Amino acid sequence: MAKRFIGIDLNDKYAMISYYTRGMSEPGTYSTVTGSESYQIPVCISKKEGEDYWFFGEHARTYAAEEGVFCVDGLLRKALAEEKVELEETLYEASELLFLFLNDLICLPLQLGEETQVDRLVITVEYMNLELRNLFGLFAERIALPADRLLLLDYRESFYYYALSQTPELCSRDVVLYYYTSKKLFCWRLSHDRQTIPQVVTIAETRYESMLRVQDEEFAVIAEGTLSGQPVSAVYLIGDGFDGGWMKKSLAAICQGRRAFMGKNLFSKGACYGAAVKSGQIVWQYVYMGDNEVKVNVGLKVINNGETEFLTLINAGDNWYEAGGEWEVILGGSPALDLYFQPPDGAEAMVRSLILTDLPKREDRTTRLRICVKPVAADQIGFSIRDLGFGEIVKSSDRIWEHIVKV
Repeated sequence: MAKRFIGIDLNDKYAMISYYTRGMSEPGTYSTVTGSESYQIPVCISKKEGEDYWFFGEHARTYAAEEGVFCVDGLLRKALAEEKVELEETLYEASELLFLFLNDLICLPLQLGEETQVDRLVITVEYMNLELRNLFGLFAERIALPADRLLLLDYRESFYYYALSQTPELCSRDVVLYYYTSKKLFCWRLSHDRQTIPQVVTIAETRYESMLRVQDEEFAVIAEGTLSGQPVSAVYLIGDGFDGGWMKKSLAAICQGRRAFMGKNLFSKGACYGAAVKSGQIVWQYVYMGDNEVKVNVGLKVINNGETEFLTLINAGDNWYEAGGEWEVILGGSPALDLYFQPPDGAEAMVRSLILTDLPKREDRTTRLRICVKPVAADQIGFSIRDLGFGEIVKSSDRIWEHIVKV
């Protein structure tokens, strides 16, 4: 059975959901009106009076208006604030209502095909943080989705996966995305270093705080400025701010020698591409260096079956929230671990020795260590090393060494 990936673009007002499986040329996006591009689904819910039956999105709004009942909106914001909502004299956790909405949302594209299982669920939001990760982690538990099948991205990383999944002529140079809503305008410029393997990708952000007053003229000036310098092969215009057909002078400036695309579902499609990449369905030659990504490869030199090799603990480009793991090694030589921190551009590795102070003196290779690695920030990696002894031969001292290395 082909793997099925679901990508959800979620904010406090609307959600969009895309789906992708082997054999599709690109992800599809669920539309509330067949044959149209009505992708935005209001993030709201209402309850049928006297019954345990719920309405979602536009159906919730319509039912609430017709029956005069309460329609709960702002579910994401309320869930993060741990609010409670009273419906028919019953208090509901806002997070529970959000989970009902998300579960209903996931079922929409599953109705379009034979597959009824989600192989990987990706949720993308404007900015990802620990509170959102914990909230979506609880949702994954609620629907019995294993943690390794949940992927959480911010909009910039979704843009990264989308832009570099397009045909070569659309991503051979820099790629620019303008994200414009009623309150803000972002410009994200994606660049990739073709001299490295894998290619290192960065996204430079420019934010325009004030509203555009004379939209077409002001945006034309912004576009001319941000598109200067290195060649740009494609431009994407995303968000409600571009609605209304006001772009004339600015569109002419954008389309000079480059392709331009306008839409709303790029982030949910990018989430699907991200799932395909993480699952090995797409061959990927890039590593993304965003705000939440670890910037170096972290390794330990070990001897395995008589051969010296590097044991990779963290890969550059891993999201620091999700990176890390646990390994067991046998210590040889001095009571220290030499860790190698190497940027993906091939620059010389930095070696940092973690000293195991007061480790009991033993014969060589009679000390087994458990190494737990977990970043505490994008540029700080925590190491916890525990002395396990050596079975019945050498008793463990139960000593634990804690180190935090800034990279």
